[in-house]
Amino acid sequence: MSSSLRAVLLMGPTACGKTGLALALAARFPLEIVSVDSALVYRDMDIGTAKPSAAEMSSCPHHLIDIIDPTAAYSAAQFHADANRLIADICARGNIPLLVGGTMLYYKALLEGLSDLPQADAALRAELDAEAAAKGWPVMHAQLAAIDPVTAARLAPNDSQRIGRALEVCRLSGEPMSALLARGRAAAANFAALRLALVPQERQWLHDRIALRFEQMLEQGFLDEVSRVRSRYPGLSLELPSMRCVGYRQAWEYQDGLFDYDELRFRGIAATRQLAKRQLTWLRGMPENTELDCQQADLLTPVARQMEHWLATCQK
Repeated sequence: MSSSLRAVLLMGPTACGKTGLALALAARFPLEIVSVDSALVYRDMDIGTAKPSAAEMSSCPHHLIDIIDPTAAYSAAQFHADANRLIADICARGNIPLLVGGTMLYYKALLEGLSDLPQADAALRAELDAEAAAKGWPVMHAQLAAIDPVTAARLAPNDSQRIGRALEVCRLSGEPMSALLARGRAAAANFAALRLALVPQERQWLHDRIALRFEQMLEQGFLDEVSRVRSRYPGLSLELPSMRCVGYRQAWEYQDGLFDYDELRFRGIAATRQLAKRQLTWLRGMPENTELDCQQADLLTPVARQMEHWLATCQK
C-alpha cells in the first residue's frame, strides 16, 4: 500500500443524505469529490439521478459526473481505472479524494480488484456436462488438478458447479482460473481508506425519504427530462444501461402508455426501494466499514471527527 495515497469512502443507500454531507465536509476539508454512481456518469440525466446542481458542483471539484452519453456504457473496470487515476492525481495536488455514491459494485472493484474471468459459454458448459456424465466429476476434478492445481485443491471432487466453471475458464482463457483471480487481487486498493457507511436505523425513515424524493423529481420535471433525452439520443432503448437506472424505465413505459400516472409513481418508488435494499445488503457484507446512523440530526460532527482522527493517524 502506498503511504502517500489515501481516500475517504462515503457509502450508503439512495436518498440517505450522502450528497449533502459530502458538500458539508468539503466546506471543512480540502476535498475533491469522486462520484461512485453508475447513473451520474450520464449527460442530460439530471433530475432522475438526483445529480448535484451546477452551484453545488462549483463549490468544490467533482469528478466522474457527466462523462458519457446515455447511449454509451460505463463498466466497473473503467471506474476502477478512472478512480485509481483520480485518487493519485488528487493526492498529488495535496487534496483528499472523497468517494461518494451508492454503486456498490464500483466500490468492490476498487477495493478488491477485478478478476478478468471470461463470460459463461453455454455451448462449452454443455460439452463439459456431457463429458462429466460419461466419466464422472472425480475424473473432471483430476483433469482440473493437472492444469490448475491451486483451484482443484480447494474444491471437493464432486463439486460439479465449481469444477465445471473452473474448467470452462481454463479452456476459454488458456490460463488457470487461479492465475486470473490472483491477477485481479493484485489490482486491489493501493491506498489507505477511511470507509464510512451511512445506514438508517429505521427502514421506514428511508422509505419515506425515497417516496418524497421521487415525488419531488416528478414536480421538478422528470418526465420532461425523459422526453428530452429520448428525443436527443435517437439510438436510446430500454436495453441500454442508462435506461435501467431506477425511474427512467418506469417513466419511459408510462410515456409509451403501458400504465397510468399513479402506477408510474408506485413503480418508481418501489424500484428505488428495491435498489436501497440491495445497497444495504452489500453494506452489511462489508464489515470493514464504520457505520453511522444517517438519521441523527447532526451527522456532520461525528463524521468530521472521524476524518480528523483518521487524517492525523495517516500523517504519523
